[in-house]
Amino acid sequence: MELPDGWTTKVPDLDDLPALLRLRAADKTPFEGSGKVDADAITGEIAGPASWTRQQVVAVDPDGDIRAWAIAHDRAAGRTLVYLYVDRTIAQAAEAAEVAAGLYAWLEDQARSMAELRGITESHLDASPFADDTVQREWLAAAEFTNKRTWLHMSRPVHPDEEIPALRAGVTIRPVETHENGMPVASDLQTVHQTLEESFQDHFNSYRESFPEFVQRLREDPGHRWNHWWLAYVDDPEDPETLLPAGSLVASVLPANAAGVEGTYVEYIGVNRNARGRGVAKGLLHVVIGDALERGRDRVSLEVDADSPTGADGLYKSMGWVTDYVTESWHKDVTV
Repeated sequence: MELPDGWTTKVPDLDDLPALLRLRAADKTPFEGSGKVDADAITGEIAGPASWTRQQVVAVDPDGDIRAWAIAHDRAAGRTLVYLYVDRTIAQAAEAAEVAAGLYAWLEDQARSMAELRGITESHLDASPFADDTVQREWLAAAEFTNKRTWLHMSRPVHPDEEIPALRAGVTIRPVETHENGMPVASDLQTVHQTLEESFQDHFNSYRESFPEFVQRLREDPGHRWNHWWLAYVDDPEDPETLLPAGSLVASVLPANAAGVEGTYVEYIGVNRNARGRGVAKGLLHVVIGDALERGRDRVSLEVDADSPTGADGLYKSMGWVTDYVTESWHKDVTV
């Protein structure tokens, strides 16, 4: 790896947690307006379930301080998510750029290795900088990534006195079923995965993620809860007694904010194309808002493609969601 003179790299461990928390907080504060970081999530990335699908290194300056952190996430066959956090207080901009260049080259190498282990010949790298982070965007452009898409990160307050509308006629929504021990029924989880795969197949950057990868990835999040998975059905027009799978929603718990109140995050919401226009998406959103209300949470957050062909951002705005900050998708394809 080509880094400035005197710089070294190593695989991070739990002793590095304070330094990595500072890096992550400093990276997001100027753009999100808050430096609050979920320490449990970072711990999971370093030495927990989230570390199992990631390759990562930290860059150490000549004084022995961690100044950068690079992560390659083997998301699915042919898909690698890449993250780079560089300390912006590095005195010389050219030195910081050299660190970034060396780590982006290392991330490419990891993507190639992951593809080779999967027995495929190429990988699609996906980075997600903040839209206003001009420095990170310059580093990505220098590494020959291309800006492809814009994402809105939105939130909606949950009001203790608000009333949740009834579902539209012909729409049924229920949580995934569970066994007596509280674990979810496999067939319901598989239906959630299938409906999401089908609903997103015509969206930007869609790709196939196997069921085991899908479940494992969601369970990596400390905020994951099985009782935050819902399935939606619509009446079969040819047989009103039959319910057809129409969509699903998977949510997680957001850590408590400065006021000590947790929130809900919508990880996924998808509606099958043949069920769109029947109030399924709005019904799922009302269900998750109602669930957050019952749990005493104060907000529901989500992410949406600003150019989604379904116009999802318009639906969210009409239901009270507002944009907190914006990120982008920068892509690069590499071959083995």
